[in-house]
Amino acid sequence: MSLAYVVGTHDTKAAELSYVATLLRAAGVDVRTVDVSTSDSRTADVSVSAADVAAHHPDGAGAVFTGDRGSAVGAMAVALQAFLTSRGDVDGVLGLGGSGGTALITPAMRALPVGVPKVMVSTVASGDVAPYVGAADIAMVHSVTDVAGLNRISRQVLGNAAHMLAGALAHDVPAAADRPAVGIMMFGVTTPCVSLLLERIGDDVDPLVFHATGTGGRAMEKLVDDGLIGAILDVTTTEIADLLVGGVMAAGDDRLDAIARTGVPYVGSCGALDMVNFGAPDTVPAAFAGRTFYEHNAQVTLMRTTVEENREFGAFLARKLDALTGPAVFLIPEGGVSALDAPGQAFHDPEADAALFETIESSVRREGVVGRVPHHINDPAFTDAVVSAFHEVSQ
Repeated sequence: MSLAYVVGTHDTKAAELSYVATLLRAAGVDVRTVDVSTSDSRTADVSVSAADVAAHHPDGAGAVFTGDRGSAVGAMAVALQAFLTSRGDVDGVLGLGGSGGTALITPAMRALPVGVPKVMVSTVASGDVAPYVGAADIAMVHSVTDVAGLNRISRQVLGNAAHMLAGALAHDVPAAADRPAVGIMMFGVTTPCVSLLLERIGDDVDPLVFHATGTGGRAMEKLVDDGLIGAILDVTTTEIADLLVGGVMAAGDDRLDAIARTGVPYVGSCGALDMVNFGAPDTVPAAFAGRTFYEHNAQVTLMRTTVEENREFGAFLARKLDALTGPAVFLIPEGGVSALDAPGQAFHDPEADAALFETIESSVRREGVVGRVPHHINDPAFTDAVVSAFHEVSQ
């Protein structure tokens, strides 16, 4: 029988939590109810008390029950994450909460491996949920009414959420192909390269393609940390440009860190480092007036990166490449880094590219990592070089 953890603040939401637990049990799921109240209340009808959860905080329960709600919620989030990740029996998680409860419960959900079903019923699920979901596979369900009692609306919404989790636990997903999983980063302007890569190696591996939108890079590296990806073809590192210049598709300063931690084989390149992403034209910060722009569509405006910015990208990449612990190759496409960075195209700028290439080449201290390829990133000859490097690092 599958085991689901039902998590919430029992001092304020006991009726709702009991309701979903009852529905899960009726559906044949074993349930552990977990109290994450920060009032140090004693709730009898739970499997795991708030005190038991709080004891998992690195500084002990006293760090949680401070009497200050803000610090207590943050500390209980740390404790819950430690609690759930220490368990070996978490088949699924269902959480209920308002803004505070959502902020408390979702970090623990994010820390669980991708594939473990996670359902969060939340009052904030109809807004920007990126801070709560992150790179994880959390299903956010809008509560519609507040999570403050059972009524004709909340019974239906909470019931649907319970049955979502029960359904996920009741049915096995067909097994993936028995081939090594490889993470591949792609953007629209590097699609020809990645499409040809998939043709060349797709029969030998299970290719996991990620869109380089910030979330894509974070998702790929979470799967690396989870042990679900065994090698990386990071041909599109454009998220670094957004990070360092201030675009809207940054993956964070820890880009490539999971690859360093795990030592998975790595092949990288400079894909789409000629651009920074913004929203609609009127969202571009005034500080960038006068720069070269390209309207990708009505909601995405691209800005060409400068010589100095490309030196920053090169230095960032060099630090990350030197930190890698596994086999690694980084290929420089001398003919251009994106579909827009080619002769006659909007972002063709050999001087900016040269600044990027020379900085990477001169700054990486690790021998044998960096290589130049005299072709554009979308040229089949460059794909040939990537495939060759992949076979080299995967041996």
